[in-house]
Amino acid sequence: MGRCGALTIPGMLLDPMAVSDLKYVVVEGPIGVGKTTLARRLAHSLAAELLLEEPEENPFLARFYENPRAHALSTQLYFLLQRARQTHGLRQSDLFSRVHVADYLMDKDRLFAELTLEADEFTLYQQVYKQVVGEPLQPDLVVYLQAPVGVLQERIANRGIAYERAVDAQYLQRLVSAYTRFFYHYEGAPLVIVNAASIDFANSDADYELLFDKLQNVGKGRHYLNPLPI
Repeated sequence: MGRCGALTIPGMLLDPMAVSDLKYVVVEGPIGVGKTTLARRLAHSLAAELLLEEPEENPFLARFYENPRAHALSTQLYFLLQRARQTHGLRQSDLFSRVHVADYLMDKDRLFAELTLEADEFTLYQQVYKQVVGEPLQPDLVVYLQAPVGVLQERIANRGIAYERAVDAQYLQRLVSAYTRFFYHYEGAPLVIVNAASIDFANSDADYELLFDKLQNVGKGRHYLNPLPI
């Protein structure tokens, strides 16, 4: 598939009517892939309320990257409670009156828990998860962004967040593999898998429009967007 040549006007509100049946859209992918940037643009285009992970608010995250074994459980439980609080609020709101776009999938929380926690910690995590989450609210559409480890490292370095300097290639590779396994089996919602290695949603309106056009015709099952590099 080639790239779309048309450009949108920066800040332009794309017509949401083509995807008016979508009320809850999730963007997912590993750290550095650009999911929050894309979620912000989609929220603007759809006049949607934005739900973000806000990792900078997690007081344990920097310590986790420095010493994962010592701080994995506290980091994971903080994110779990943060996400559960947001999605609980979403359950209480009128989903038919406003669209919501999130940069995380509640089902994915378990992915990080399995990746970072010891067996006894994971047992505790599962107990807490059942108490605070129950049955996760399923989105109408999931956009899963993929990129190789080298690309993720470059993007993480470019955004210059101090505590992310401790993120190493080995951890990123384990994370990328875990995401691949998770979405290989995912059937909770229509899924668009995007090769984001050469896509710049932050600075390229053409890249964003290419994806937005793809979302106009998404039905059930999984779909792929693999733009050719230019």
